[in-house]
Amino acid sequence: MKPKLLTFLLIPLLVSVFIKESNAQNLNISFLLDLSDRIDPKRNPGLYQRDLQYIKSVEKVFVDHVMKKKMLLLKDQMQVFFNPIPKITNIDQLSQKLKVDFNPKTSKKDFQNIDRVYTDNPAKIYQYAIKDGNYVGSDIWRFFKNNVQQYCIKPQHRNILVILTDGYMYHKDSKIEIQGKSSYITPEFLSLKKLNTANYQSIMKKNNLGFISFPYNLKDLEIIVLGINPSVKNPYEEDVIKQYWTDWFKAMKVKKFDLRTTDLASSLEPVINDFIQGNHNP
Repeated sequence: MKPKLLTFLLIPLLVSVFIKESNAQNLNISFLLDLSDRIDPKRNPGLYQRDLQYIKSVEKVFVDHVMKKKMLLLKDQMQVFFNPIPKITNIDQLSQKLKVDFNPKTSKKDFQNIDRVYTDNPAKIYQYAIKDGNYVGSDIWRFFKNNVQQYCIKPQHRNILVILTDGYMYHKDSKIEIQGKSSYITPEFLSLKKLNTANYQSIMKKNNLGFISFPYNLKDLEIIVLGINPSVKNPYEEDVIKQYWTDWFKAMKVKKFDLRTTDLASSLEPVINDFIQGNHNP
């Protein structure tokens, strides 16, 4: 084959590979915060500070990622969501500050400010929510029903959703049960369903138990759940919670996911790093 013809044929292939690789490096990271009574310092001392450390761990990996990229290739973003929106006076402003978008026009000041932004503002949100004390639950189920596809998935990006929750789901306006499936689980609910023995899987299968899923194909979304905090009264609670989430994500064809029990931020930091860097094997 003539050199000129070979070059002509290779150019489209090389361009295609370059575009694919550069797109794969575009991060779109979303946080979904559970601001239910799990963050109440009287109920779970120190838990909200642990959440803040998890957020910082994710932010550090994100910053390291964008700092290593060439300016012309920057197309990365990070944002924070809640459901329901907490009744905090300036929640719109705080949320807007946490929506960071790095592109070729990003200023040096924005690079310098991100660490402060992701230190100060999440802390304010948690502190305001605790001070308000109106814990109405976290409607994670409804967020998936109405928002996850539109808010957390962006074309030509690695889309990662970080959910900070104890693993239980409950909101007074989303308490639904349909033929065994439900939009919520609580320690009392799991006890009522007799999911406190070693044969919990067979009980779940027999009674069609699990979260109500949606006919979504979330093949472009990766999810890491941090902070699962099962009741100590049931030795199988952690396994049951993880089974509910696992079945739910699989039903919606989530690309990749990891479920982590609450732990010291220093212990989970390597896990978070591997997941966001793409080194995690489900």
